[in-house]
Amino acid sequence: MKLLKIDNNLGHFLDRSGKFQPIDRITKEDLLSLVDLTLNEEVEFDQYDKEKIRNQAHQIVYRSIHEKLRGLRDRKQEFIDESERLYLAEYERYKDEISQQGA
Repeated sequence: MKLLKIDNNLGHFLDRSGKFQPIDRITKEDLLSLVDLTLNEEVEFDQYDKEKIRNQAHQIVYRSIHEKLRGLRDRKQEFIDESERLYLAEYERYKDEISQQGA
């Protein structure tokens, strides 16, 4: 699933309704949706290319979001493993508390 693309010399992002919008219209909710998709789906992005994006505002926003999402995608397994370790630690602590209350 493509989340970021360059088209007509502008950067675009996939919004929550599944349509591409200009990157300068992105909201906090859109960013959270992109993060969620990056962590839970196989995603891809058009590579940032300053020459292909003519609008300077689009260059700045696209580059920043592209770098962050690419880093998140590349470290996805690390985040999943860390989350599972935290969950397991909390589960073990909860299990120990329950067993102590029952004793």
